[in-house]
Amino acid sequence: MHQSVSFDPFRFESATGRLWRGAQEVRLTPKAAAVLGALVEHAGEPVSKQALFASVWPGSVVTDDALISCIQELRKALADDPKRPRFIETRHRRGYRFVAPLSQLTAPAARLLNESEKDAPAAKGADFSGRPTIAVLPFENTSGDPEQEYFSDAITQDIITALSKHRSLLVIARGSSFVFRGHGGDARRVGLDLGAGYIVEGSIGKVGRRVRIRARLVETESGRYVWAEQYDRDLGEIFDVQDEITATIAARIEPEIGNAERLRAARKSESALQAWECFHLGMKHFYKSTAVDNAEAQRFFRRAIELDSTLAQAYAWLSYAQVMGMIYFDAEPDQERLNQAVALARTGVELDEQDAMTHFMCGRALLASKAYQEALAELGSAVELNPNLAVVYCGLGDSLAYEGRFGEAIPYFEKAIQLSPYDPQRWAFYSYRALAHLLAGEFDHAEEWAKRASRIPNCHYWPLAHRVSALGHLQRAAELPSAIAELLLRKPEFSCSFARERLFYVKNPEHLARYVQGLRSAGIKE
Repeated sequence: MHQSVSFDPFRFESATGRLWRGAQEVRLTPKAAAVLGALVEHAGEPVSKQALFASVWPGSVVTDDALISCIQELRKALADDPKRPRFIETRHRRGYRFVAPLSQLTAPAARLLNESEKDAPAAKGADFSGRPTIAVLPFENTSGDPEQEYFSDAITQDIITALSKHRSLLVIARGSSFVFRGHGGDARRVGLDLGAGYIVEGSIGKVGRRVRIRARLVETESGRYVWAEQYDRDLGEIFDVQDEITATIAARIEPEIGNAERLRAARKSESALQAWECFHLGMKHFYKSTAVDNAEAQRFFRRAIELDSTLAQAYAWLSYAQVMGMIYFDAEPDQERLNQAVALARTGVELDEQDAMTHFMCGRALLASKAYQEALAELGSAVELNPNLAVVYCGLGDSLAYEGRFGEAIPYFEKAIQLSPYDPQRWAFYSYRALAHLLAGEFDHAEEWAKRASRIPNCHYWPLAHRVSALGHLQRAAELPSAIAELLLRKPEFSCSFARERLFYVKNPEHLARYVQGLRSAGIKE
């Protein structure tokens, strides 16, 4: 029996196997959709495994694993907890039962819904946990001075950070939302592309000591403005404006967090404002990801610390920039520099132990210093504080890979990509995943992910090196010459000894030897 049914907040069409959450389609594999259709058809009744096999795999012999895989896919799509199921209940030795109340849609109602949804694109990276999803787009710089764009970006970044601390919200990562700079006014379309139910957008004009901030909250499904406000303030009041904006947005989306914490103390002085500006100028250079800009970022972070010795983020980002300098740029790896990076990161955590990013950067500094278990602990703290940070999941996957826990590592890379599918730094998510596969001896997967990373315009040379090593193990003679040429064009001095020196943080000597052996087999010089 083909039917269209709804079970809050989903709608399912058994005839087509399509599952919807509001106007957003939740993609299912055909077999998972067929299992859901069989369960929905017998809602409230246990459906045995044998009955499901006969319905979904007629005439075929399959194992329990095929059915279990479909059930797991459905629970993920529905955000269903098997211990406290809202939709699919496991009946021990009897099969499964669909337990949610159903409402059957009439044919006209189903057609009306289809018409309203047919032009809406499928959500990318959408979250189906029930939390409101929000994206903060880069605020437009209306000052007339392109050099002031960092100021607009700084305000945007701080709003993202503040909203991310609310556990009841899922906040799209900075990397993905910043891709939509200058989106042309169609906030609804951007929201659908990002899988966000709400969009924050606005503009900032800075003239002398005065600043005008306009902010709007848009509901993407309808395109209507939920809230809009204009702030005309002295720059000395900028932190109050940030707190006011974030508290108002949070209150409109989630009333129960309207009285959220406001970290205003010690942010009022002139020196604190100057430090904040230096810090965000450092951020501007850091994201350009060149050796020159990395050095400039470190200079601005140090200046921020000189101006405000309590600015936790400046210590953490200075630590991270130093670690990146040793791995990707020109700084020679040495123990003194590593110790300094760890000390800076620990200071950041001590100054603001509630900031997930400071814990993340402390974890990366500790990993570079080969304190692997401590690194995992810091990254675990970061996830607890803010489960929406894509880079943290990438860091966890990377750290677990060095422990040889490859099966645990890969899902974390997948989570990072899911949370920030448009992130301009996603090449790193792909690259670290490629390295994990390479260390595990999974050379086909390593080559595939390294190649994906290399296609992203701003990627570093390391994905190219990972691909050469994987191809060396695979002995793909036809692909090696062009891959090697591309690597040496980007990094002419790359060699086996260079790789050993820069991969100083790899824990297992056998893993590092495997990596270098691939390079050697490819023909890279010692």
